[in-house]
Amino acid sequence: MRQLASELENWLKGYNKLLKDLKANGFKQTPTNAREGLVNLTSTFVTEKPVIKWVQDDLVEGEEFNVSVRIYHPEPESRLPVLLYFHGGGHMAGSIIAYDSICRKMALATNHIVVSVDYRLAPECPYPAGIVDAVTVAKNIWATLGQRKVNYIRQLSIAGDSAGGAISATLSHYTQHDIDVDIRVQILIYPSLDYTMQSESIELNGDGYLLQKEKIEWFFDNYFQHDENRRKVSPLYMEFTGNLPESLVISAEFCPLRDEAFAYIQKLNDAGIRNQHLHFDDMAHAFINMENLLKDQCDRLYRNIARFLNSG
Repeated sequence: MRQLASELENWLKGYNKLLKDLKANGFKQTPTNAREGLVNLTSTFVTEKPVIKWVQDDLVEGEEFNVSVRIYHPEPESRLPVLLYFHGGGHMAGSIIAYDSICRKMALATNHIVVSVDYRLAPECPYPAGIVDAVTVAKNIWATLGQRKVNYIRQLSIAGDSAGGAISATLSHYTQHDIDVDIRVQILIYPSLDYTMQSESIELNGDGYLLQKEKIEWFFDNYFQHDENRRKVSPLYMEFTGNLPESLVISAEFCPLRDEAFAYIQKLNDAGIRNQHLHFDDMAHAFINMENLLKDQCDRLYRNIARFLNSG
């Protein structure tokens, strides 16, 4: 029998009532309140802001657009590998500001230089702007770090949650044959991998568990504005070869994107890609943004990410 963590179940009861009352009073979803909602959720439940010895904002230059990044070096006197982090938010919300504490925790847990990427968001900048930015940073981060005289090892891994997981996986697939980009590991945290929304978990978990099916549809309609073939641009249906990076895929039982993660893992296995699957059977989507409420689960997530990144 499926059972939510009691802390999350109690919080969701209040959240769902608030959402019902808002809709009854004429609430309309907008990019502004979507962004505000993610900021409020994260700032309420991720209140610990660890000290990192060296943190700097910078720009990674690209042919089309210069991408803002925030660089976290936990041991600036040491040469460390690099982890690009792509925040969640449905391709419409989230920022390096909203994810500052999360990226600080990621840098300390993994002992990596974490580069948080402020990729462009829809609806102002629809697909493929965010993907272009991800490729720009993956290709050109070394020049930015070099100009800063940062101590780094030229070893690149990537991570992201939700839409950031989608961007991470898309980046891995797009660059798997690119000699200029060598991604060692990808970490996909309850990733969005199928823009066709065909999985059973979309229906099973698409109401009452924070991330609503109707909101996912709204996100995707704002992201894809030029009649893109949504199956073709879904990481789940892209080419799987032995050139893909080793992968840690993290899923949650009550997440509408759950089955996409399961299907992606099967394709990694079929392609012979080393991977691990970390499943939280009592969690819903976005639990990394609710750390104070779900401390044990978040600690387990960070520990497993660190172990996978630093193994082998």
